[in-house]
Amino acid sequence: MIELLILYIILSRDFTMYAIQRRIEDNFAPFTKPSFGALKPALRRLEEKECLTSRKMMSNGGKLSVYYEITKNGLNELKRLILEDLSDNPLQFLSNARVKLSCADCLNADERKRLFFSIKSKAMQFKNLAQNILNDEYNQINFYQKIVLDNTVCEFSNFITIIEGLEKDNARNS
Repeated sequence: MIELLILYIILSRDFTMYAIQRRIEDNFAPFTKPSFGALKPALRRLEEKECLTSRKMMSNGGKLSVYYEITKNGLNELKRLILEDLSDNPLQFLSNARVKLSCADCLNADERKRLFFSIKSKAMQFKNLAQNILNDEYNQINFYQKIVLDNTVCEFSNFITIIEGLEKDNARNS
């Protein structure tokens, strides 16, 4: 997910590693907070894959800074990362799906339609799984499990509603 965030951030303009981290925190703090220890190797991997280039420049303060810029390969990689299948782990799914939806503006209408369908389908699976556990009279779930599962059903229902709104907007604007 870190590569997706880096490519998305530098899509708008060139940034230093520090500025990339700040922009990720500013835009995606509710979902993730990457450290410099995670950011630096990810930038190196992306540069090795020719998804971005770097150049050294003197900053206004006279310090040598490295600026990163996305390449055509990087734009293709960004789209691939956004459109790749999400985790079958519900906890990872929600976090990663939120990030991908937040970056959907760089996709064309057909790509967004595919992304929305994929995320909505998986969210419906997770919602139905939680609902089935709640409805199964043979499950020996306690009061606390019932409350948490009920909240999970509500959370996935709300998430599906958000995606349906995005689908309508995408259809209207395409």
